[in-house]
Amino acid sequence: MRTSTFLLGLLTLAALPACLSLESDKQKEEAAEKAVLSKHDEAMAQTTGPVYELRQQLQQQPGPDTARTGRQVRSLLRAEAAMTGWMHQYRRPADSTAHEQKLQYYAQQQHKIDSVAVLISSSLDSARQVLAAGAAPTPSSAP
Repeated sequence: MRTSTFLLGLLTLAALPACLSLESDKQKEEAAEKAVLSKHDEAMAQTTGPVYELRQQLQQQPGPDTARTGRQVRSLLRAEAAMTGWMHQYRRPADSTAHEQKLQYYAQQQHKIDSVAVLISSSLDSARQVLAAGAAPTPSSAP
């Protein structure tokens, strides 16, 4: 009897660290929300400065390809609008919302903000290419 009690106690102690390392539902929710908001912060940092600056540079750039420049300006505006739209629709779930519904909501929001971040990044890359192409000398203007 004493041996079985000892073994049971030993098994309980062995399982204790595994139980303690499990995240609670609340911790999982907080981690999911933190991931979404972190991606938002990262994308927002690109939106507030670089998107505005590149849009201004494109609008001031002299060059023959005004249609391409105009398309790129509109692309940057769409990226800004996507970020604004995401921010307006995001709502933290109520505390009374079920755990699984919260995790599902955060997963959907993560997908949406990831898409916005990709749009912003690709718009910035394209704008930089347009600006670089406009800064390069054309064959007709080379000495």
